[in-house]
Amino acid sequence: MNKQQNILIIGAGLCGSLLALRLGQRGYNVSVYEMRPDLRKVDISAGRSINLAFSDRGNKAMKLVGIEDKVKALCIPMNGRMIHDKEGHTFLSNYSGRDHEYINSISRGGLNALLLDEAEKHKNVSIYFNKKCKSVDFKKTTALFKDYETKSEFIEDADVIIATDGAGSAMRKSYYLAKKFLFSFSQDYLTHGYKELSILPTKTGDYKTYKNALHIWPRGRFMLIALPNLDGSFTVTLFLSYNEGAYNFNNLTTPEIVSEFFQKEFPDALQLMPNLIEDFFNNPTAALGTVKCSPWHYKGNTLLMGDSAHAIVPFYGQGMNASFEDVVEFDAVLDQGLENWEAVFKTYEATRKRDTDAIADLAIDNFHEMKDHVANPIFQKKRKLEMALEENFPDEYSSKYSLVTFNEDINYHEAMTRGRAQDKAILNMIADRDISSTFDMTKEELKIILEKVKTETQEILEEGKIIGLKNC
Repeated sequence: MNKQQNILIIGAGLCGSLLALRLGQRGYNVSVYEMRPDLRKVDISAGRSINLAFSDRGNKAMKLVGIEDKVKALCIPMNGRMIHDKEGHTFLSNYSGRDHEYINSISRGGLNALLLDEAEKHKNVSIYFNKKCKSVDFKKTTALFKDYETKSEFIEDADVIIATDGAGSAMRKSYYLAKKFLFSFSQDYLTHGYKELSILPTKTGDYKTYKNALHIWPRGRFMLIALPNLDGSFTVTLFLSYNEGAYNFNNLTTPEIVSEFFQKEFPDALQLMPNLIEDFFNNPTAALGTVKCSPWHYKGNTLLMGDSAHAIVPFYGQGMNASFEDVVEFDAVLDQGLENWEAVFKTYEATRKRDTDAIADLAIDNFHEMKDHVANPIFQKKRKLEMALEENFPDEYSSKYSLVTFNEDINYHEAMTRGRAQDKAILNMIADRDISSTFDMTKEELKIILEKVKTETQEILEEGKIIGLKNC
């Protein structure tokens, strides 16, 4: 395809800025339009996640564009989940039995700024801010924008338009409202929302609690989590129902009730958060939803990518990583040298859609795991066994979490399928008391258990005993 073609990208967030960088590197003329101000000049983080979980699939994209070392400087390693009970007791549940496998806390703004800087190094990439996309004429390959500074509206045309404008995508809305082709769309919300809070650093700039972990306060129907920042603070997120339970977002309306709630449910966190009331009432409450749609493209004119095509809830820490992996997969399709954009878009969606549906479903699963199951003795027993298997047989066993998070060469759908089967196999063995409760086992005894897990897992895969495995 002609590299001199003009590509218009709607949205300069994480996915859009990475895509602009990669297409710029490939020699395309790229114009990016973003409705927000330039985050490198204006603080626009309020109400959005300040930091995110960055892992191997996301890093694969950074390697592709050659900025892995620059991104690493923004990261804080998190080796596992630090679980907090109501009495303030904690224990660390590692993400993997292999020491080199961990996830990272990274600043959304810092990473986005880096990607914008790198994209703008290319003369064939132009980025425009304060330009809101109102609609897309996907037949004419044009987009209508409103300039927030001049208040005027204008139309931009291009050879190709790619929308990376998030869960509220203007182009996806245009697909849906135009009714010009068969377009399926679903948007499912959890009954829970979230609110960003913070644990500030000490007066000397130190961390008030253990730095290298994702902290979780699981309470069954709701939870609190905290991720570290480079400045010594933690970004704290409360996930809570809007209207169910004794405490919910609809009835936490006064400082007294909020303080009572935290004193009862998260007393050790409350001691670290003298700024709680200010944060709680200054920061918005936001919804949590999953977006699925198809097709992602209209002929060879337009394409949805990232959250605009497949927004997910944040509980697997894969939203950003999945969007970055979109760019890697799209780049691989471009390498095939297909004859036109329609062939590129069809091939890309055919290879990618099943995987993004899988990670969306896994993210919902992990919501229930994080707020409840991590405190369950059976779950803890399963995790101890998985850690022992990964530590002793690193080349033979990977848990579902490891398959998803640390095995970037395994697609999401395969990771989900195999991981669910392994989970069922291990839980069956625990229920049947085939596993010692003490875990005081030799490597030879663990090897016997590993072989049993493998056999049971294969039987489950073959028989399709898990919902979602049939016809895979």
